[in-house]
Formats: sequence, structure tokens, C-alpha cells
Amino acid sequence: MASKLVVGTFVTLDGIMQAPGGPGEDPSNGFPHEGWLPPHLDEGFGRIMGPLLDRADAMLLGRKSYDILASHWPSVPDEEGGAQINNMRKYVTTRSPMTAEWRNTEVLVGEAAQTVAELKQRTDGVILVQGSSDLLRTLQQAELVDEYHLLVFPVVLGQGKRLFAEGAMPAGLKLTGSSATDAGVVYVTYEWAGKPAYGSVA
Repeated sequence: MASKLVVGTFVTLDGIMQAPGGPGEDPSNGFPHEGWLPPHLDEGFGRIMGPLLDRADAMLLGRKSYDILASHWPSVPDEEGGAQINNMRKYVTTRSPMTAEWRNTEVLVGEAAQTVAELKQRTDGVILVQGSSDLLRTLQQAELVDEYHLLVFPVVLGQGKRLFAEGAMPAGLKLTGSSATDAGVVYVTYEWAGKPAYGSVA
């Protein structure tokens, strides 16, 4: 028994993942570029996100991302995706005890590297990580991420929270798929392949 941890993330060409959805999502550190994703939405985006969500058996969130999603999804009608998200098992990591009001949510209290490692061992299926940049850094350092599903948008912002921050744990990745939407969003999938390989071109 062991779950697969899949990171599904929207990123700019320069790796920024902060506040893609709109104003107020995450203005921390004075981030001035909230809402960089919506201008690039099209049918191709929906064709990517549908199967990604369908494949997930559960969702893993950091505390901040949980608060953002939990304030939105419970009021979304079932026919607009609310049923799928609200009925899905959800886990939220936190160092401090909290009460989760969002349906089907389990709180993982403690250090995320430990609680998520234990979660992977006691569950089956696919656990999807959405957003949660702070949590991602912890998962990367602990080498708990099994796959990356990245939607790379044709935007360069030059500042903000990055998918791979300075000091990220070195890792080798294997490309398992790629495609593009008419709006210019490139969808790439990678499997974690252990440590990077090195060589010389000389």
C-alpha cells in the first residue's frame, strides 16, 4: 500500500506559481501580478484539467491554499465541478491544530515531511498537490514528489514564489508527456528519477 504524490501546478515560463487565479489570491511580499492565468484559458485548458482531476483520488494542500479553496469550492454548484472537488478526500498540512470545515478533509498536524510520508504509506491511489508553494518546498526536500504535471503559461513575471526555489533539492526527471493548447499553454509531465546524472561534453 502506497499512494503516488502528483504535483499539478500552473507556472509561468520563468517558474512563478504565485496567485495565478486573480486579485486577492496571494498578494504576499507585494506581488503585483495576481491573475496572470485567466487570459490564457481555452478549451484546451479544460481538456487537460479534466483528466488530471479525474485521476486524483485525493488532494493535498498547505494551510494557505486550503483556506483559499475552502472559501470558494463549497458554494460551487455540483454541475460546475463542485461535486467532484467537494466529495474528494482532502488533506491539509499544518503545524498547529485546526478544525477543517470543508467536507471530507483530514488535518495532518506536525511537520509535513513526516505527516505526508506517513500519509503516502497508509493510503492507495493518487494524491494531487494543488498550489501550496511553501508545502511543495518541503515535499521536494524530502523527495516525496513522484510526478510533476506542469501547465507552463507564455508569461514572464520576474518575481514571485517559484516552483523550484533557490536551494531546491537536486533531482532528475523523466519526461513522460507533452502537448500544447491553442492559447500557448504547454502541458508537460515528468516522473521523479532520483538524483541528477552528470557528464561532460568535452
